Amino acid sequence: MREIDCRGLACPQPVLETKEALEKLSEGEILRVLVDNEAAVKNVMRFAEAQGHAVRVTEGQGVYTLEITKKGAGHPVGEISCERPEGSFRVVVVASDRMGEGDEALGRKLLVNFLKTLREVSPPPQALVFYNRGVFLSTEASPVLEELKELERRGVEILSCWTCLSHYGLEDKLRVGRASNMYEILSLLMRASLILRP
Repeated sequence: MREIDCRGLACPQPVLETKEALEKLSEGEILRVLVDNEAAVKNVMRFAEAQGHAVRVTEGQGVYTLEITKKGAGHPVGEISCERPEGSFRVVVVASDRMGEGDEALGRKLLVNFLKTLREVSPPPQALVFYNRGVFLSTEASPVLEELKELERRGVEILSCWTCLSHYGLEDKLRVGRASNMYEILSLLMRASLILRP
């Protein structure tokens, strides 16, 4: 039996990891997939069953275990879709390089602590959006660059406003995520069920 840990990964990563692992197994072998949210359970189960494999799901202490018994070689893979339960699309918007009003040094320290702590939250938000002075946090001098890169590795989409990067002369200093535009940012915010602004 092989096991893969997909906890904390955003769609479609759990499905892609499952697909890759199943391709390495022989018929009759079992793949155990660990996930930490119902959307991942549904997406992985739908994929495995569409491939003709048998799936059994158990849950304990917030961890879902899918045991997939490989049946045959599977079927050609079409488009992999991501289904999220209603009310689960979360976006964190960072519009400044500090948190709150008052003392600037304290505000910067609070925001750094907020973003470092965000890495520990499970499941993470689906997206982080940086604009105005917030874009300084996605560039080369950011005190939270490694934390943001870790969130990106976990599937969090990270967008920085191109107009803002350009305004502050940071066009070539972006080091995590990608530059975006107001239309894309607004479209993302319009479909969010929760927008958090530190």
